[in-house]
Amino acid sequence: MGTARKLAIAAVAAGVLVPPLRRRLRLPAPVVSVLAWQAPYALTLALPRTRARDAGVYALQMWAYFAHYQMPADDPDNLLERLKVRYPIRADEWMGRGEAPTIRLQKRIGSSDSVRPHDFALAAVHWAWFFYPHATVAYTLWKRPEQFPRAATLMAGTFDAGLLVYWLVPTAPPWWAAANADMPPVRRIMTEVGEQVWGRAWAPMFAYIGGNPFAAMPSLHFGTSVTAAHILSRIGRKQGAVGWAYAGTLGFALVYLGEHYVVDLLAGLGLAEGVRAGARLLHLDPP
Repeated sequence: MGTARKLAIAAVAAGVLVPPLRRRLRLPAPVVSVLAWQAPYALTLALPRTRARDAGVYALQMWAYFAHYQMPADDPDNLLERLKVRYPIRADEWMGRGEAPTIRLQKRIGSSDSVRPHDFALAAVHWAWFFYPHATVAYTLWKRPEQFPRAATLMAGTFDAGLLVYWLVPTAPPWWAAANADMPPVRRIMTEVGEQVWGRAWAPMFAYIGGNPFAAMPSLHFGTSVTAAHILSRIGRKQGAVGWAYAGTLGFALVYLGEHYVVDLLAGLGLAEGVRAGARLLHLDPP
């Protein structure tokens, strides 16, 4: 094994190990960023191209994303000082003619003293998202490997563009704003469902995957689902129909469950379409 390959493998290992150790080692954010974001490229130098390596490059990119998604919460005082709360409330109240759509929906089809069957169903749609964007990219690698570079680029670009906004403009979701008396009461229905379904495991499980409560604007749940729908549409009509049906159902669920404002969804849609437009300008997404 040559020296260059050994160095590339070491660089990949550093990119994998540094993010979870950053607090223990007290590493500055720029150091973590450099070591995490170089790992996907280092893997291309360490191994010849195969489907497994392609999957690994995407996985390393998402590992870097996840670390940076959680990093703002490492300094909660600074995060709270920069937190934006009112502007999405005003936007949603304007669209809802004086009442935010989340509140209107929860009054119309929810119940303040019980969890209804559709609450479980919509919470399940939300939970499926944690796998759905990546499953879409994996499905593309399996069914249409020639389309994988495009699919991985669009999905990773959507995640990373949204991450940049999360760092620059941390914004509170409806459930948090309501809990802190910035708007009328909003139920966080997903939490109510999660406690019933998962019991004691719910709190630690969701604390891990939901490490930054102020990553709300734009909605990457919705934005990446739109990107997934575009990716699936390139594979086939049936796949595209499934993708768009899921995106629409998820969008409704996110507003009703109290996870996102409608304006978050609109921003997520704009983000996804903006990434596609940028990819086309760079000839990464041919028509």
